[in-house]
Amino acid sequence: MDYGFTTAAYVVAAVLFILSLGGLSGQESAKRAVWYGIVGMGLAVFATLIGPGSGLWLLSLLLIAGGGVIGMYVAKKVEMTEMPQLVAAMHSLVGLAAVFVGFNAHIEMARVATMDETAREALKGFAALIAKKNGVELGILKVELFLGIFIGAVTFTGSVIAYGKLAGKVTSAAEKLPGGHALNAGAAILSVISLIWYVNTGGFLPLAIMTLAALFIGYHLIMGIGGADMPVVVSMLNSYSGWAAAAIGFSLGNDLLIVVGALVGSSGAILSYIMCKAMNRSFVSVILGGFGGTTGPAMEVEGEQKPIDVDGVAQALDEADSVIIIPGYGMAVAQAQQNVAELTRKLRGKGKEVRFAIHPVAGRLPGHMNVLLAEAKVPYDIVLEMDEINDDFPDTDVVIVIGSNDIVNPAAQEDPNSPIAGMPVLECWKAKQVFVSKRGQGTGYSGIENPLFYKDNTRMYYGDAKDSIGALLAKID
Repeated sequence: MDYGFTTAAYVVAAVLFILSLGGLSGQESAKRAVWYGIVGMGLAVFATLIGPGSGLWLLSLLLIAGGGVIGMYVAKKVEMTEMPQLVAAMHSLVGLAAVFVGFNAHIEMARVATMDETAREALKGFAALIAKKNGVELGILKVELFLGIFIGAVTFTGSVIAYGKLAGKVTSAAEKLPGGHALNAGAAILSVISLIWYVNTGGFLPLAIMTLAALFIGYHLIMGIGGADMPVVVSMLNSYSGWAAAAIGFSLGNDLLIVVGALVGSSGAILSYIMCKAMNRSFVSVILGGFGGTTGPAMEVEGEQKPIDVDGVAQALDEADSVIIIPGYGMAVAQAQQNVAELTRKLRGKGKEVRFAIHPVAGRLPGHMNVLLAEAKVPYDIVLEMDEINDDFPDTDVVIVIGSNDIVNPAAQEDPNSPIAGMPVLECWKAKQVFVSKRGQGTGYSGIENPLFYKDNTRMYYGDAKDSIGALLAKID
């Protein structure tokens, strides 16, 4: 009875998770998709609590309640600008959970191994599952939990470093210890040796050595990746957390955990591929090489940045028939999306064509800009991806760039030695006029100079984006 209900509940939950993942592909269906995920997870937790091997009800309920309270507090406290680092922090918890579950599985295996046949007959839950396995099956279980701990440990420290880079607590520059890739390779080889050692002996020492090596790999791997590659890193860590969950699902014999882990792992891997394609970089290049590999000195940028005041921008917008707005992380930091949405409504009310151009790696999280614009109630149909709008810039009167740097950098096409050489970018400099809303003359998060700011048809509209757009609103009747 318990097994039947739990299995049925897991099947329903798995279907809900698949529907949730599919619904997230469109802005209109995203809210419904989130509810599918919530209901699916609630059902999965309930079925697990009353299913085979359940116990320690008081502790379980206390932990669920505690986690729920913390989750609600974080959800209410965290701003949209902090979502990338929050996602990285959540990935670290998944990785840590995989490590703890793996070590618990090892402890249970060692405990069951010391029991006689009579004592094994009375076992329940995971211990009973272990007791029924033969030697070959136990060997497979060792490999599964070993991989779960390894992937979980890499995910944990990698996500912690990613959080630090995104939150500005760790330098965004790519930094490696002396020896670079050789240290990562050495740690990986040590982990493989530990796997062979562990499968043959079942001892705790090889498991502990591998865990330390994996923790180092996660730390050193992400430290060696620059800030501009963080969108890829976040989606990659999302994939890692899924595979860690799937590996632990195999260890525990939990079908739902396997399915969910595979969904998260594969979707994260696909998203990482999409991000890398958008940056014209290979996945291996990003993960192993980090951001910023060049073959020579970058091209010198000549000229000076020409400022413009609010009246000049307002006059240009008044005379324009078509406007494209390019949002970036600077808009998120300034929380300017509401003012941008209001500017859009005013311009459209005057009969002007206003559209948004979204680069796949705009912001520090895939889809970050889309979420901000949806939050500000910008119509979905005027928010276009790079491939849909890039050819329209030559026929556009005014482009407004708000807090973007690398995704509108012509050096990607003009300078073969640029760190972003070959990366597809929004070709906004081809428009008649470009206004860049920027706090100052800095080079941005990745530290790469942008020739767009020095072009003849570009004017710099300095100031906090929220205040600058707010001042512009007062000039648009």
